[in-house]
Amino acid sequence: MKKIILITGGQRSGKSQFAEKIALELSEHPIYIATSRIWDDEFKERVRKHKERRGPEWTNIEKDMNLHEVKVEGRVILIDCITLWGTNYFFDMDSDVDQALTALKTDFSQFTNQEATFIFVTNEIGSGGVSENKLQRLFTDMQGWMNQYVASIADTVYLMVSGIPVVIKGESPIRKL
Repeated sequence: MKKIILITGGQRSGKSQFAEKIALELSEHPIYIATSRIWDDEFKERVRKHKERRGPEWTNIEKDMNLHEVKVEGRVILIDCITLWGTNYFFDMDSDVDQALTALKTDFSQFTNQEATFIFVTNEIGSGGVSENKLQRLFTDMQGWMNQYVASIADTVYLMVSGIPVVIKGESPIRKL
């Protein structure tokens, strides 16, 4: 049976670690799809720490776009994260919000058309102030619309606040939070 779980919150709110906990609660061998591109040495180090935290029970896949090409039928998949996945579409489509959002939604719909448990991590980047930078405002709008789209379809939505998961839609699929 297909299930979609969305975990959202601010930067360093504990989203990824909580998502990993859920995935390991639901499967002995989950799949981790990393959607990020490596921009610089600092970000490369972040990615290294994320990989180091996960053990050999994980199947790690690096896929920055076209997630629908990954066959995950019957598995538990953690996708980290929608924000970086959306960034790739946004910049590859010359910051065209409508084109990038349509492509992202299409990829999401095709990917989640499989019978699997999907755990998506995303960021609430629009919770802060309004940026003076037009490009940032455009991306924030696109990201907010994508988050709304995924949340409307998700079975369960968590908001992470200072490392504490708060269920804002549905019921928790795990025994202990």
